[in-house]
Amino acid sequence: MSLYVLDTDHVSLLRHGHSRVVVRAAQVPADELAMTVISIEEQVSGWYTVLRQADKDIARLARAYDGLLELFQWAPTIRVLPFNEPALIRYFDLRRQFRTRGKLDLSIAAIALEHGAKVVTRNSADFEGIPGLEIEDWTADVAAG
Repeated sequence: MSLYVLDTDHVSLLRHGHSRVVVRAAQVPADELAMTVISIEEQVSGWYTVLRQADKDIARLARAYDGLLELFQWAPTIRVLPFNEPALIRYFDLRRQFRTRGKLDLSIAAIALEHGAKVVTRNSADFEGIPGLEIEDWTADVAAG
């Protein structure tokens, strides 16, 4: 069994119907497709920022609340991997090794490594060179496999 962890960008692409990502995700058994709690954190944070910036703009507030609601309705349709103690230990080790990499990307990588999963991303530079981590891009013409 393979496990594929979508990074936050691929989660957004899947949620918004990117044709290649949707087709590829449909080819993977449901129990082999996941995202991390980090992606939920990033998306909630994004909607929260929109809400704060919308102030009294009724149309922007309505769109932001619609987006937040849609996220919470969609999230239960996919397995969510935790950022548990073993993943946190691995994360802090990765932070020491890759000081210039983004914290959230390293968090996703640590969680994927703890589960023996491949990270699905189109931002390969964020994940390349991390020992033991495999990556794929489902937006590419031909998905690696």
